[in-house]
Amino acid sequence: MKIICIGKKHESWVDTGIARYQKRLRPPFSPSWQLLPHSAKSGDEARREESLAILSKITPQDYVILLDETGQNIDSPTLAQKIEYSASRGKVILIIGGAYGVDECIKTRADFVWSLSRLVFPHMLVRLILIEQLYRAQEILRGGSYHHQ
Repeated sequence: MKIICIGKKHESWVDTGIARYQKRLRPPFSPSWQLLPHSAKSGDEARREESLAILSKITPQDYVILLDETGQNIDSPTLAQKIEYSASRGKVILIIGGAYGVDECIKTRADFVWSLSRLVFPHMLVRLILIEQLYRAQEILRGGSYHHQ
């Protein structure tokens, strides 16, 4: 599993939170992180440039989950099942786009477009929410007590 993000290195408060969950994760839920730089351009040009950079890091065999506010809103148990199924089929790539979102080429390539919420969150916060949800998914499938229904 790999998380590809557009943006800067994690801020210290985010890094602390991510490290807390990252150390608890076990394969296939233990992701590596790949941070790609923001484009110097803006708007559509930035979105296109960043999307092409993301595409260059994905293989045709990868199962791609794009985090986007236009995606499908699902609950944590459904996410756990989706990741378990996806991991059984190959490498799972989770994508967090840049400030301008992602180009249609990424949305088309994605096997699943997932919305955390219809609200828009700062990208650093999305990283922290994502890693917590990966831990929650792991614990749901493991039958742990972290997630309550």
